[in-house]
Amino acid sequence: MIDPKYRRERMVREQLEARGIRDQDVLRAMRTVPRHLFVQEALASQAYDDRPQPIGHGQTISQPYIVAFMTELLQVKPGMKVLEIGTGSGYQAAVLSEMGATIHTIERVRELYDAARKLLLQDLKYDRIKLRLDDGTLGWPQDAPFDRILVTAGGPEVPKPLTEQLAEGGRLLIPVGERRRNQELILITKEKGELREERKGGVLFVDLVGQYGW
Repeated sequence: MIDPKYRRERMVREQLEARGIRDQDVLRAMRTVPRHLFVQEALASQAYDDRPQPIGHGQTISQPYIVAFMTELLQVKPGMKVLEIGTGSGYQAAVLSEMGATIHTIERVRELYDAARKLLLQDLKYDRIKLRLDDGTLGWPQDAPFDRILVTAGGPEVPKPLTEQLAEGGRLLIPVGERRRNQELILITKEKGELREERKGGVLFVDLVGQYGW
């Protein structure tokens, strides 16, 4: 396989900067995280391609541009507390951690949870990431509120527990759609207790499964 650092540089230049990603902290994080470690070993040579990759159990790691686009929309700053719903491979959590945030990430599939926990905590030594095996649509009430909430699966509506766990001035990003695998990315901001929604374009994500999902 071509040198991973070179491939990350090319990924950032051709897939992210060329499409308008400008946040330098996002670009730096995407240059840093070894994406090839987060895909199945047989697909490592394709890890930096401009497409999602399967990670087993019907789940995927999103294409690099989508990861960068959603991260940029969140406007994450060092010291923030971020809740991620859908750990998957752990790649998005690693990117957010590289930006200086403390990450709470929830996964419902035990095999993915176990693999992500080993990779993130033992192999890569990320010390600002906490993982939990649970129904992500319920959030993480014990550690709420969160400055940012990111949902990496698509559901029929915005789970009420997540809006309740969003801090004042916070941002919540989630794919929502009446039909499965056909969603619109919704950015929710909380100002003076009121929620405001902005639509950020069509996306295609795996299903958000849980009490407040499918």
